[in-house]
Amino acid sequence: MPSAPRPLPSAATRTRVARAAGDLGAAAVQQMEADHQWYRSLSAEDRSWVGLVAQAGLSSFLEWFGGEQIRPAVTADVFGTAPRELTRSISLAQTLDLIRTVIAVVEREIADLAAPGEEDLAREAVLRYSREVAFSAAEVYAQAAEARGAWDARLESLVVDAVLRGEADESMQSRAAALGWGAVTQVAVVVGSTPPGATAPVLTDLHRAARRIDVELLVAIHGPRLICIGGSVTDPIALAKALDPFLGDGPLVVGPTVPHLFAAGRSARAAISGHGAAPAWVGAPRPVHADDLLAERALLGDLPARGALIARIIRPLAQSPGGTLLDTAAAYLDGDLGVEGTARALIVHPNTVRYRLSSIAKAIGYDLTEAHDAQTVRIALAFHRLGPVSRSTPRP
Repeated sequence: MPSAPRPLPSAATRTRVARAAGDLGAAAVQQMEADHQWYRSLSAEDRSWVGLVAQAGLSSFLEWFGGEQIRPAVTADVFGTAPRELTRSISLAQTLDLIRTVIAVVEREIADLAAPGEEDLAREAVLRYSREVAFSAAEVYAQAAEARGAWDARLESLVVDAVLRGEADESMQSRAAALGWGAVTQVAVVVGSTPPGATAPVLTDLHRAARRIDVELLVAIHGPRLICIGGSVTDPIALAKALDPFLGDGPLVVGPTVPHLFAAGRSARAAISGHGAAPAWVGAPRPVHADDLLAERALLGDLPARGALIARIIRPLAQSPGGTLLDTAAAYLDGDLGVEGTARALIVHPNTVRYRLSSIAKAIGYDLTEAHDAQTVRIALAFHRLGPVSRSTPRP
């Protein structure tokens, strides 16, 4: 059986409430000023908009109260009067505080305005309408968040693209500032594989993981690679480990830390180069520093990596007295003779070779008795013998 129609207030009650609309609006604003410090801290313009919203809410309620009381169009009637920018000045929690205050004022006064015997009917109407207002407020903020999120995602992608292209211009600066990156320092880039499936949830998970360790994050998908730019980074490897569960299989490479976003291109290029070169190192850790892949990157034609190999390995060894460390490294690696064989080749005592190997490790940070370190130094020696890259040298 259909339910009985809901009783409506009498004409006398509707008339009394309508006549008191202005007083109710003024009382609601006064109560907001008395109850909420943050409301008093708003600019005059924002307080004016809030007052208009409150007045629109009362007007909409009176129209609904005096009609058939079908579901009202609260979003358009009430919140449509305020600019969308107001959602940036006032949070959803603060908006609900305001709604609660206005409703409390109306509920307190409406019992005295209702005709005798209709007090409970009027209070019930206020509660029903307040429920619609609360849901509409949540809808407004959800729509604003979605629009802001979509806009931020576009800005984020543009900033990452500018970093990769090395375009540190005013346009990039303004976009970065809009994302809150105007004063961010200690920046490092992490490059991993794009996971299969939908990417939107992955981007959300990555941002959430970065927030847990107090790191700012910009993310963009570039085909099979996912580029993550971290800001306020104290430990790049810790950042990579936090992001690891949300990235696809394969290498996870961390670029060097740079002072600010405008220098992040260097970190990004190193990380991307390392991501492409990492398969050459069987058993490479995940995550791995791009600097630990200098040899593999140089094999792919990464000229900065090739230069870094010469600077970090060849020069310190060549600067040893008489170049003995460079000669020892070459003899030890080229002949694969071990300590005893290297000693015979150099006509020195085996203990001298052992001492020099220890000195090599201290000088360049590479231990020639460890397989990957030895491979890195061996490749550095090969590039040293090939000499500098000339303009006529073909590049891969």
